[in-house]
Amino acid sequence: MTKAMTSPPTFLARLPATRFVELDVRPILQSGGEPFSRIMETVERMPPGHVLRLRATFKPVPLLGVMHQKGWAHWIAHGQDEDWEIWFYRLADFEGSG
Repeated sequence: MTKAMTSPPTFLARLPATRFVELDVRPILQSGGEPFSRIMETVERMPPGHVLRLRATFKPVPLLGVMHQKGWAHWIAHGQDEDWEIWFYRLADFEGSG
């Protein structure tokens, strides 16, 4: 991952690696597949206070809306070419964090 446009919020940047759930859907997308159900299954299993670190080949704008409706916020970094990293976190888990 290369430089992001902005740094992640401090409360996210300070989280230990054990609080991140990694999901790389780039291989699914590159083979023509649809990763939405895999993403939703992963989200449903996530413990409170954890962050989903999603890797994709594009900025998943429709997913951002779906996740927002479910109470999740996000931070995005765009790497080179088709390399996007989206961090999803439950707003309720981090209210008051800076």
